[in-house]
Amino acid sequence: MHSLVQVSADDFDVGAECDALRAHSRRSGAIAQFVGVMRDSNQGDDVLTMELEHYPGMTERRISEIIERAAARWPLFAATVIHRVGVLLPQDQIVFVGVSAGHRHDAFQACEFIMDFLKTEAPFWKKERTPSGERWVDARDTDQQALARWQLEL
Repeated sequence: MHSLVQVSADDFDVGAECDALRAHSRRSGAIAQFVGVMRDSNQGDDVLTMELEHYPGMTERRISEIIERAAARWPLFAATVIHRVGVLLPQDQIVFVGVSAGHRHDAFQACEFIMDFLKTEAPFWKKERTPSGERWVDARDTDQQALARWQLEL
């Protein structure tokens, strides 16, 4: 299984990433992808910018481990995770998760699994700038609930 993990300030081309996933196996029958985009509001406040920080090296290793766990559960041909860092504006792309598999169910499940674990286990820190100042973004209960579902399905 081929995997790509990239953490960068640079934007990404969703079409090019999808083409790259397709190119890894002629047996692939499904590509599932998720693109996270920055919202202009959170917790009832307008958000002007969001700054994402990470721990270089550790972040990429953790994401690779998440992909390996997904590949152990579903027969994947390729997986890509691209996560942006730095200052982002509303509607900027933040994250790309894409997987290639033989069948759609495996691709959908693996993509969702990777995203759920990425939200809760990858070492990223988010700081929002609102009209009233800056604040760090805490983990959401809904992210933990999404993660708990996968433990129930073991």
